[in-house]
Amino acid sequence: MSLTQIAETIQKGLSRSDFTDSLKFDCGDAGVVVLADRVVSLEDRDTACTLKMSAANLEKLITGKLNPMTAVMMGKIKVAGDASIAMKL
Repeated sequence: MSLTQIAETIQKGLSRSDFTDSLKFDCGDAGVVVLADRVVSLEDRDTACTLKMSAANLEKLITGKLNPMTAVMMGKIKVAGDASIAMKL
């Protein structure tokens, strides 16, 4: 699944959510997916929380194949900034 497809999937979920904070999924050289102002984009910008992970792990995360708490404890996801925002997801 490409980052564009991942962003589209996240946007669909975001439309049914009350999430209003700013968060970035940083997938290194593969790119970023940014949630801000209830819009999902692939354009990098500053956010209150950044989750660093591989694009493959992001795909697993949004499809429910990766438990976020376990992934953080195993080092597959690194959290920078306001971790309470990541907990809202």
